[in-house]
Amino acid sequence: MSVLHTIKAWLYENLLSADQNDYVARVSAERTLNVREICESAVERGGADISAAAMEHAVALYHKELGYRLCDGFSVNTGWYTASMHVKGVFDSPTSAFDPAKHTVIAEFHQGAELRKELAAVTVSILGKAESTFFITQVTDMRTGSVNDILTPGRNAKIAGSKLKVAGESATCGVYFVNTADQTRVKVDSADIVENQNAHLMVLTPALSAGTYQLEITTQYSGGSTLLKEPRTATFDRPLTVS
Repeated sequence: MSVLHTIKAWLYENLLSADQNDYVARVSAERTLNVREICESAVERGGADISAAAMEHAVALYHKELGYRLCDGFSVNTGWYTASMHVKGVFDSPTSAFDPAKHTVIAEFHQGAELRKELAAVTVSILGKAESTFFITQVTDMRTGSVNDILTPGRNAKIAGSKLKVAGESATCGVYFVNTADQTRVKVDSADIVENQNAHLMVLTPALSAGTYQLEITTQYSGGSTLLKEPRTATFDRPLTVS
């Protein structure tokens, strides 16, 4: 298949390897598109024969029904992705009942056959070695076990990456959740940073309202004993959802 798409990626040191010449690629993500923007693109670029507004309305109806049927225990295969429900948590005996305090239900989505076909037309443009080794790689919601997806207010979130430790006298240093709809910034109380390490943080997720959030960490930590003169910020490139 001929190349139709190009994504950009920076090379970062492979922190899981003893070989100092090993690097891993991290995609330099473009901005996040919402449903309306995708529908507008389908009309303007893809030649869809209905209006973007009509398509957006139909997609909203589809997503609502998709979620409803998933919650009834059905699996879904659209060709582009598959979705199914899973129960997380340990049951003490064969007669144990589901306990919301110990168990959670999550939906998992995976790429389908049509998306795999499209991926065959993707090439990667390597931008070179990233200048900074300060980045966020993964966010795990400890309540649900969800990775890079869900946040549960009032429960812990584990943030993995490199040089994440929050340190420095600047008032801007800290962990932030930024609402993508209105850019409201919620800072995690310093007392709610449960673990504060180079490679990971454990924070108590604030009482966030329902919506989509971008995670930011601002710190003067350099990786050594000397603090940076000015704070720097790492932004996680995947949106996180509070339902």
